[in-house]
Amino acid sequence: MGMGGFNPKQLQDMMSMARRQYEELQHKMQQTVIESSAGGGSVTVKMNGQKHVLGISIDPEVVKSGDLEMLQDLIAAAINSAVQQVDEAMQTNVGGMLGGLQGLL
Repeated sequence: MGMGGFNPKQLQDMMSMARRQYEELQHKMQQTVIESSAGGGSVTVKMNGQKHVLGISIDPEVVKSGDLEMLQDLIAAAINSAVQQVDEAMQTNVGGMLGGLQGLL
């Protein structure tokens, strides 16, 4: 009897497909770049789909204000917004791919 109705060849094919889809997902995540800002553009964060911060831009006027707490809040807000946008982009771009994998489990 096969495992769950699958013969070994079907299981091997499904594992190969899952591996290819995972590699494609990783590639898409590396290529996706999100830019998010806070404070009307005072702080801008660039982040890739793997949630690695690629850069932060801070308007010099914000620094001149001397309000360190506000600057920290703006940086946190821009990063959190970028993380949310990455999550949404990944769900949109690969939702079908992940749905296909769930059917294999």
